[in-house]
Amino acid sequence: MRWSFKIGSLAGIPIRVHATFFLILVFVAFAHADDGPQAIARGLFFVLLLFLCVVLHELGHSLVGRRYGYRVRDITLLPIGGVASFENMPTDPRQELAIASAGPAVSFAIAALLYALVVATSSFEPLAQLDVDRGSLLERLMVVNFFLGAFNLLPAFPMDGGRMLRAFLAQRMDYAAATQIAARIGQGMALVFGFLGLFTNPFLLFIALFVYIGAEQEAAAATMRTVFQGVRVCDAMVTRFATLPSNATVADALAKLLEGYQHDFPVVDERGRVIGMLTRTLLLQAIARGDEGGPIGGLLKPAPDDLDGSLTPETPLGDGIERLRAHGATSLPVLRSGELVGLLTLENVGELVMIHNARAHTHGTSAAGATGQSLQPER
Repeated sequence: MRWSFKIGSLAGIPIRVHATFFLILVFVAFAHADDGPQAIARGLFFVLLLFLCVVLHELGHSLVGRRYGYRVRDITLLPIGGVASFENMPTDPRQELAIASAGPAVSFAIAALLYALVVATSSFEPLAQLDVDRGSLLERLMVVNFFLGAFNLLPAFPMDGGRMLRAFLAQRMDYAAATQIAARIGQGMALVFGFLGLFTNPFLLFIALFVYIGAEQEAAAATMRTVFQGVRVCDAMVTRFATLPSNATVADALAKLLEGYQHDFPVVDERGRVIGMLTRTLLLQAIARGDEGGPIGGLLKPAPDDLDGSLTPETPLGDGIERLRAHGATSLPVLRSGELVGLLTLENVGELVMIHNARAHTHGTSAAGATGQSLQPER
């Protein structure tokens, strides 16, 4: 995810923090500024413990997903919670149901454990006296974990409850149709959150926006996966492309950029292995800094560890598009047994969609409804 940085790892899964996460810390500090430094410190400490519980919640999703063979790229903390990012999302309804329910199960388990500790320490206090920096720490964490689990069970896509609803529906209907229904319910609940936020807590407006946009994006992604069902990366990848050696300079890369239509360049070492991608955006940024004589090594994206398990020609195109979106990339290398054989680019995917829409129009069907037609170029 863009604007995020790694702070560590848990169970081999990178933990990242989005830049906007610090907004919640600033908000808590500002809310307790009148109560003095100790109140601010207690509030921030509680929030950090809360987000540790959020990490464990997302770790529940991740470990169950990994058990089913799905690769977990990272867990990212946001102001409104966390997101576990998978390289490709499960399409088996039973697996998705297990993965989606694992997070709330962890939150409820934490709440139950904290309840036992509160009972053992006799530290119960009236809920009305609890605040982010006041009251029993264990009881406050118990309450927020219970509400974290319960809130995520709401059938508001893309939250866990929405994914569980889709998994339930997908056992009885087409996956894309199930996604559309779950997304519409999620957007309806987002409107309810927004309406309540106008009269109660403004933070609900932020949650409503997140839920509405997330539901819309998930519905679009599901439709795209259905349209590209049965199509592989090799059907959409660019096979005529230029590469750059690892010792090239920014000026060398600029010359390649001006030679033709290619925007992003795979960078290879002396043995021809891909070590990263140089994007046009990063290249232009380097030029703006006056680094035309500098090496391109420090500009590469994605980093070499992100290329582990890269796309292959046989990868389903839907998974390839998900990978592009997850990396925030406009192109990714396609490897066969470690050898670079192509590039999957957003531009080429867009052209494939246009071809599909043109064929769908010829056959008198809509783009979303013509999922049975082949997207492969006619030979």
